[in-house]
Amino acid sequence: MAAHPADDPDDPDARDAADRDAAAATAREVWLLMSDLVLDNERRRAVAEALGMSFGRARTVRRLARRPMSMRELADALGIDPPNATVVVDDLEAMGLVRRRPHPTDRRAKLVEATRKGKALARRADGILATPPPSLAALGADDLQTLRRILGRATAEG
Repeated sequence: MAAHPADDPDDPDARDAADRDAAAATAREVWLLMSDLVLDNERRRAVAEALGMSFGRARTVRRLARRPMSMRELADALGIDPPNATVVVDDLEAMGLVRRRPHPTDRRAKLVEATRKGKALARRADGILATPPPSLAALGADDLQTLRRILGRATAEG
């Protein structure tokens, strides 16, 4: 039985396909490692405990501290249904962290924005989240520069 052309190590097309497969497998492995590092539940727990609210509520305030959003934009940014966004905003508004105001160009919509208290809370959360985990902080300056360059390129492309 004849070998498949893609199995021929001397065939440049076969080498290109093998290189693409190896790169894809490495990309998946790197993505999982990055996900483990970034989605660390200890960090989320630290934010929730420091702020006295769920991480999801803190995430909402952090988004709104960056810029006001319509309820639809907020729901889309958080990846939740609009009725759920309404419940979240109601809770945060009752805590004095956000407020609704009329949309400047759409009379049917409301904008939600962080209050001064909400912005202060968002800064506290950002401070916790911006503290790198010990394993990252332990890397040398050259490794960190290389990582920053690679991640900068990856985020610019994707």
